[in-house]
Amino acid sequence: MIAYSNAMPQLLVRNLEEEIVRDLKKRAGEHGVSVEEEHRRILREALRPNQAGGRKSFWPVIGEMPDFGDDDLFERDRDTPGRATEQPLLDD
Repeated sequence: MIAYSNAMPQLLVRNLEEEIVRDLKKRAGEHGVSVEEEHRRILREALRPNQAGGRKSFWPVIGEMPDFGDDDLFERDRDTPGRATEQPLLDD
């Protein structure tokens, strides 16, 4: 249910498990904020991860990584049986 009061929307969440409420209170205490503020932060992080303070999505993070060098380092020998994770990356 969403209620509007003084142009600022409010969200009422019902039927939460007691464990969720307890975990939310604990997390809020760890961050030194109210339960309501922690709830807002969680929603912002989940729904707007690219905004300030939120997590970046996969591709921007990849784009910020420095060039490591030759991609041949990550090629696998397709003639070698087994999974790629079982093949050595570097020659010993």
